[in-house]
Amino acid sequence: MAEINITEQEEKKSLNFIEQRVKADLAEGKNGGRLQTRFPPEPNGYLHIGHAKAIAMDFGVAQKFGGVCNLRMDDTNPQKEDTEYVEAIERDIKWLGFQWGKVCYASDYFQDLWDFAEWCIQQGRAYVDEQTSEEIAAQKGTPTEPGTNSPYRDRPAEESLKLFREMNSGNVEPGKMILRAKIDMASPNMHFRDPIMYRVLNMEHWRTGNKWNAYPMYDFTHGQSDYLEGVTHSICTLEFVPHHELYDLFVTWIKEWKGDKDDIEDNRPRQFEFNKLNLNYTLMSKRNLLILTKEGVVNGWDDPRMPTICGIRRRGYSPQAILNFIDKIGYTTFDALNDIKLMEAACREDLNTRAIRVSAVVNPLKLIIDNYPEGLVEEMKAINNPELRDVEGNTITEGNTHIIHFSRDLYIEQEDFMEDGGKKFMRLGPGKEVRLKNGYIIACSDEQDEQGNFKCIEKDENGNIICVHATYDPDSKSGMPGADRKIKGKTLHWVSCQHSIPCEVRNYECLWTCENPRDAIKQYEKENGVRGIDAMRPFLNPDSLTINKHALIEEFAKELPALSYLQFQRIGYYNVDPDSTPEHLIFNKTVGLKDTWQKGGK
Repeated sequence: MAEINITEQEEKKSLNFIEQRVKADLAEGKNGGRLQTRFPPEPNGYLHIGHAKAIAMDFGVAQKFGGVCNLRMDDTNPQKEDTEYVEAIERDIKWLGFQWGKVCYASDYFQDLWDFAEWCIQQGRAYVDEQTSEEIAAQKGTPTEPGTNSPYRDRPAEESLKLFREMNSGNVEPGKMILRAKIDMASPNMHFRDPIMYRVLNMEHWRTGNKWNAYPMYDFTHGQSDYLEGVTHSICTLEFVPHHELYDLFVTWIKEWKGDKDDIEDNRPRQFEFNKLNLNYTLMSKRNLLILTKEGVVNGWDDPRMPTICGIRRRGYSPQAILNFIDKIGYTTFDALNDIKLMEAACREDLNTRAIRVSAVVNPLKLIIDNYPEGLVEEMKAINNPELRDVEGNTITEGNTHIIHFSRDLYIEQEDFMEDGGKKFMRLGPGKEVRLKNGYIIACSDEQDEQGNFKCIEKDENGNIICVHATYDPDSKSGMPGADRKIKGKTLHWVSCQHSIPCEVRNYECLWTCENPRDAIKQYEKENGVRGIDAMRPFLNPDSLTINKHALIEEFAKELPALSYLQFQRIGYYNVDPDSTPEHLIFNKTVGLKDTWQKGGK
């Protein structure tokens, strides 16, 4: 029996299937032992959480094995692209913690691709087709039936070359001519049935200006750009599996055009595919996300309800939380719908170790401590994060505190007081005592007046409780000797009336009420003959955003910079919104302390 090398077995288990194949290629000396990947987004929208998985793979595998990953903008569709998106893509990648080797553009290779296309025509491997799109679709056949040749398939190379050059003149109407590869109209792979290489757009490109009027298709750009750029491993998502053979064929052709004599199998970009990141109750189509922004359903691409990386950042997720989530769901060769609760759990776990604990009261109820000296204000130390550890795992105390002010008049949460809560209610009420976080033990009297009303409670004319009174135990201050007296009640958070600041709290829930909004929208479009926002509205959650303008927070929070990670004690995780100012504090809810999420975002 062969001896098992435990170290190798454990290492193999820790690597995903793509990392294992990359490691094997490097060990075999493929591509000269080089490793170069690329992340090739189209700059026609903002990146979303699905792109984050691709980023983690493309940059991560290069980082792990000492290679380099380039950022390449797939800018072959000028009617949808913009520099705004380029800048946003670069910003998001940097925020996730990755750095590219260099920034490239598909448009960098437009001249090479054009010259290569002309060579294909001259070699009899491409021709200009003047059929309509409907005619081309009809003669492509089906997966079980071969297609029929275009009547232009055998036109002389000189004629196709002349027409191809005419396609770039600006005088050809879009749709009148296309350049097609001449491969095999009977191939079982539909992508081999004379795929389109170039189409006419007659549109100015944001980088190349008016130089081009005919633009290459994605399938004719992707593999060749990889080859020209020196990419060794082209890592894509599963929808590109049917394109794999065409990718390899075009790479073989371009190597021949370049006169590259190296062995094709040892020196070529090799393509691997992995599953997309799909989340339930989430829509990740850039086209649909653009509709949501244009229709005002959300407040821009970085709305915290959006699955965009910038939206998730504004929601209060850290880069590490996203990467931890991606690592947990892993990489496979089959698509699945991941539960959004897994992502929230990863966020919760991460924020527990980094979020600053602050005291905020979202539904204030005034509390007066009758026997506390009027006018006295005490400074108490509050721990920023009790989970903060040094490299040896020891709790960090120095510099891990801030000052919170205690006074006679406080605010607590309305839910933390109940007039008739019964024995199981462990918060404040007549005849009950609780501890105030970082402060004292307080108690409410159960003494009643002649009408049977509790004297510790003040109510308005409608019978609503507006203020409660309590007394404190001066010897029970947190940190004092003997202050650890055991009580039945819970520990409550609070803010001082005099030293708290009004703030706006934005609570976010899931934007969609159905588990798979993509499929639900498609079905609704089919059944009702509507598209766009009209097909989306039936599935939008009307309670995806609620705003609380009555919350109060301790003064310390006033100085915190935008996007600071916070835990509102006993409530949830929040962060400082970028629009927040010292005069108007705004906080976004990231995720609750516990998993209370239900279907429909309720």
